[in-house]
Amino acid sequence: MAESDKNEIYLSSSPHFTFGRTTENLMLTVLIALLPLCIYGVILYGIKAVITILVSVVSAVFFEALFQKLTKQEITIKNYSAAVTGVLLALVLPPTTPVWQTILGSLVAIVVAKGLFGGLGANVYNPALTGRAFMFVSFSAAMGASWLDPTTDAISSATVLSKIKAGEFIADSTDYLTYFLGNRAGCIGESSALLIILAFIYLLVTQVIDWRAPLGMVGTVALTTLISGGDPVMALLSGGLLFGATFMVTDYATTPVTKCGRFVFGVGCGLITFLIRKFGGYPEGVMFSILIMNSLTAFLNNLTGRKYGYSNKKAEAK
Repeated sequence: MAESDKNEIYLSSSPHFTFGRTTENLMLTVLIALLPLCIYGVILYGIKAVITILVSVVSAVFFEALFQKLTKQEITIKNYSAAVTGVLLALVLPPTTPVWQTILGSLVAIVVAKGLFGGLGANVYNPALTGRAFMFVSFSAAMGASWLDPTTDAISSATVLSKIKAGEFIADSTDYLTYFLGNRAGCIGESSALLIILAFIYLLVTQVIDWRAPLGMVGTVALTTLISGGDPVMALLSGGLLFGATFMVTDYATTPVTKCGRFVFGVGCGLITFLIRKFGGYPEGVMFSILIMNSLTAFLNNLTGRKYGYSNKKAEAK
């Protein structure tokens, strides 16, 4: 080794950790948190959910390995990050999603949103949400026009968010309980608020996620909905708000690294979600809000960056 190389500083993409946890450990912890949601999704929607989850995970792992092989990179599928992306994508899809569309969504999530940006930690946008956004704008009929009701096994064209938006739904205590437990139509992993909250607590206790962005997002949606005269409880229980707040706005690579930045990021996601739900052409806004705020992550990091090397002014005064 040359003398000039001995003191060389090596830079790598986020996430960075100082407490000895590996990427494999973190991703495995997230998979454990997602497992109850997968099981409950299968209980609700049956074989359709099983097929969607398996296809999404297998194709995500395959596309990551293939892309890294073709680009002559180290194959890193053993760190479980591709599997996490596959599960996340599957859980934000309707159970009736055709197999070939799920495969295309995985391709976009892994290759376009992740691989082409430099791989794990270098991506700007959340891979699973990018894959879902591609599917949403490309296959709107499959993604937003048909929902499987687990209580009747019938296909419905309207969700509770669209009914609320049209002023056709007023919730009561029975509806609150139903949506809290999750026996309703929706995406595979977004139905049960109870399981999502338990997953949030588990990830928080294991120090995998930070509470600031989720709290900022959920609190902003609840507050703005209340101010606008809406039902804040249904705003929280319906749609993908809790799932997005738990698993998407806590992503290491696509959200700010500073504590203040995370909270501002969450507030921005919550505000955009409310605006889309209230005034936009879509009944749901979680996906778009997070992707829009992903674009501002670098700006928030710079705006709220921590300065190192400065002494405490109070200590100096003493």
